[in-house]
Amino acid sequence: MAVLSFKEIGMNHLNIDIETYSSVDIKTSGAYKYAQSGDFEILLFAYSLNNSPVKIVDLTQGEKTPNEIIKLLNDPDCTKHAYNAAFEWWCLNQAGYETDINQWQCTMIQGLYCGYPAGLEQIGKALKLPQDKAKLTTGKALIKYFCVPCKSTKVNGGRLRNLPHHEPEKWQIFKDYCVQDVVTEMEVLRYFEEFQVPEKEWELWRFDVLMNSEGVKIDRQMVGNALYIDSKVSADLQEEAKRLTGLSNPNSTAQLKPWLIDSGLDIDNLQKGTVSELLETTDGEVKRVLEIRQELSKTSTKKYVAMREGAGSDDRVRGLLQFYGANRTGRWARTFSSSSKFTS
Repeated sequence: MAVLSFKEIGMNHLNIDIETYSSVDIKTSGAYKYAQSGDFEILLFAYSLNNSPVKIVDLTQGEKTPNEIIKLLNDPDCTKHAYNAAFEWWCLNQAGYETDINQWQCTMIQGLYCGYPAGLEQIGKALKLPQDKAKLTTGKALIKYFCVPCKSTKVNGGRLRNLPHHEPEKWQIFKDYCVQDVVTEMEVLRYFEEFQVPEKEWELWRFDVLMNSEGVKIDRQMVGNALYIDSKVSADLQEEAKRLTGLSNPNSTAQLKPWLIDSGLDIDNLQKGTVSELLETTDGEVKRVLEIRQELSKTSTKKYVAMREGAGSDDRVRGLLQFYGANRTGRWARTFSSSSKFTS
């Protein structure tokens, strides 16, 4: 049975990109907690209805999203498209725009389904879409400038956030950048028009979005206790290593390596494998110092840091899985860590 193209389906299509602000670090806490912050807001709302020229609503300047678009956001006869649409869907709902995930499709997932990389910039390169590297770099800088808190300095008057009136010219460039994201997303979508994702896969993706938005509840007290124990044990081991070596920071390779050489070891580095080998041939204080280094270098407790940083006010960690994370098999992949997260 042939799959109908968008043109053959008598529906409205709305392509969307938003720019947002939150004091929560999206890289360490994830997009779901990011949008649950009390100061979260949508700054810019760019859209195209049925391939019409892209329009942008500057919500920071008091502009209002047209009622027609607000109605279409929750109209079952209108398919909403975005790149990494789970982000737009979640953020819009958190900001008070009611929209049903069953009415959405994700252009990133269409690309992944066809074997292309994630990330709008990466897929644009793969499809050889015209891209201005200078504009891409500028866009990233503007996101950092307007979408995250800034450091308080004498130069900026002690403010903790950059607003449009602080740099009007930059703000206009940022609006153009948001519009261009919709244009690029539409070009990517047009490229995949003949390679439609089966509805069965869309159902799985929507289930994934709902599953990720529900999250997994953690025991915050247990996580806190585990981190306390880890910090206490680490501090005790560090003090023991200081007593044994006389060094101010025995966890420093620059300090510990000379001490080990002076103790009779012939070593080039203190990598994990090297330390494991040395433990087989040493004894006494040297062996104990190496054991302490090995213990302090373990990363198993970092999962608790990720839990603490990712948990929302309801103690649930969201966004743990990436749909179609494995490029060739299409299986789920783990996305959340203490340092990375898929974002729009």
